[in-house]
Amino acid sequence: MNAASKKILIADDDASIRLVLSQAFTRLGYQVRATGNAATLLKWVSEGEGDLVVTDVVMPDENVFDVLPRIRKERPKLPIIVMSAQNNLITAVNAAEVGAFDYIPKPFDLDDMTAAARRALSRPADPEAARAQARAVRDDRLPLIGRSGPMQEVYRTIARLVGADLTVLITGESGTGKELVARALHDMGRRRDGKFVTINLAAVPRERVEAELFGKEDGEVGKLVDADGGTLFLDEIGDMPLDAQTRLLRVIDGSEPALNPKTGRRPNVRIIAATNRDLRGLIREGLFREDLFFRLNVAPLRLPPLRDRPDDIPDLARAFLLRANREGLPSKTIDAAALDRLKQHAWPGNVRELENLVRRICALYGEDLITARIIERELADQQPVVQGDEGPATLAQLVERKLSSYFADQPDGLPPAGLYDRVLEEVERPLIQLTLSATRGNQVRAAEILGLNRNTLRKKISDLGVEMQRGRR
Repeated sequence: MNAASKKILIADDDASIRLVLSQAFTRLGYQVRATGNAATLLKWVSEGEGDLVVTDVVMPDENVFDVLPRIRKERPKLPIIVMSAQNNLITAVNAAEVGAFDYIPKPFDLDDMTAAARRALSRPADPEAARAQARAVRDDRLPLIGRSGPMQEVYRTIARLVGADLTVLITGESGTGKELVARALHDMGRRRDGKFVTINLAAVPRERVEAELFGKEDGEVGKLVDADGGTLFLDEIGDMPLDAQTRLLRVIDGSEPALNPKTGRRPNVRIIAATNRDLRGLIREGLFREDLFFRLNVAPLRLPPLRDRPDDIPDLARAFLLRANREGLPSKTIDAAALDRLKQHAWPGNVRELENLVRRICALYGEDLITARIIERELADQQPVVQGDEGPATLAQLVERKLSSYFADQPDGLPPAGLYDRVLEEVERPLIQLTLSATRGNQVRAAEILGLNRNTLRKKISDLGVEMQRGRR
């Protein structure tokens, strides 16, 4: 069937959009029929007209998301491209759920629209292959990818929170996409026109956290003021020092006299925090304030690890392949056996690990088709040795494994400056905390065990924010 014998049905209540699309598709040789309401579209489809539907979501008589299931039931092979000015995550997800071939946000690029139409009209004979490719194109544009049950729950929670201005605490393992969720909440919420300001508290030296957040006495503003009118995203909140926690609590309570020098008023900021640590466990250890936890945990949102949603892995892998190609890496496809092997992996680094794997394969392998053999080779190279013939892993091996994972998590493979001091602090803090706990707060005994001068130990307790627990017998 050539272009001249294919008909595109257009439905949009905006006459100018109908005209632009009709002219563009006609120039490409397609037959076109356009309407401004859903009822007429449904009538044409019922009569067997059209090889492709291009439709807006909000129509004068009906929402197209209510119409599409009827079209899918009557003509399941008819491809449908949905366009909408409500270009957010929920609209895209809804389009996928009702079986749309593609989702194009308004205002759209005419080349993107005609390219999507060509793909829809020349899609493979295998309907599942066509749906997979369509999902990959759509998913590449989305901040979050996945149609599994756990991700649907995440989408429903996001939908409930975007209309509110509540403080949100996002929890989940490293690499699950916590910052992506925070940005989606901002971009789709009331503060979308304000700034989205982020600070990774694990990457900032502890002595500089307060200055970074609240500014300096010399007038340099901090992230809190910078986010005035928008959203402040506190990533890795579990790494915040206790002094900074106390000050943040005062800011949330309104007792901190933090002012925006430009307005003379307190900053109006929505706070979204995230962590991969067990905050309740840190509270029990005296490393996190319980009252701050309750102020942050107004609206909890948990992201599932990738191993709990293996059915999302094929969609993720295909979208990452398209993204890698768009960024200049060679174009590749992946076969079913390779996808099955990916689904069997535990993914300790979650979605970020999967994306890094896909990018590495695109860069290092000359083959156009990614097979199970390639996946097996790459995953085998990444497997850590937990216990060998000589017994459990040593502390040095555990540290090396943790640092290797940390380096792999960085977008360009390079962590922020100051890594040496941050690593030492990460080791020193639990070492001193556990030693003091073992000596029931006896600093003289703890200093002796650690091999430190008592004054040196006192200074480290203060600098590292180690919580003292005295007199417990």
